[in-house]
Amino acid sequence: MSAEDIDAVDQAILYALQEDARNLSSSDIAERTGTSGSTVRKRIQRLEEAGVIKGYSAEIDYERSGYPIRMLLFCTASIHERSDLIPEVLAIDGVVSVQELITGEENLLVTAVGHSDSDITPIAEELLDMGITVSDEVLVKSHVTTPFGQFENAEE
Repeated sequence: MSAEDIDAVDQAILYALQEDARNLSSSDIAERTGTSGSTVRKRIQRLEEAGVIKGYSAEIDYERSGYPIRMLLFCTASIHERSDLIPEVLAIDGVVSVQELITGEENLLVTAVGHSDSDITPIAEELLDMGITVSDEVLVKSHVTTPFGQFENAEE
């Protein structure tokens, strides 16, 4: 599936799922998109099979769940190894995401959570043991996301 295969209805479905995938039914989405519930279900299945929809997950408030420290670790790995290292980095206890960066000296952005700063130190040490350099650590106060607006405005 290419970007050209995704039309305004698909984009509206994607926007609705980003807003609230748990509580919106196919009928709710169909009402928004001017289609039928069966059309929405078929399109969601097609988007899932094509890998456009990669999965569904809960958005966790780590602070309220007992992990008030969220740290961004800006790292540098060998350019040839960075993609292969991502699964290993994700396997480190406390790491919740890894982003591969293309520009800049740092080429991995690791997000880790913990009870205290002392929970982050072992994570940084494991990264160093893998040959990854941690060049900066940034404490995150808050993290807020929103659905991608271009999906909502596709019909305009």
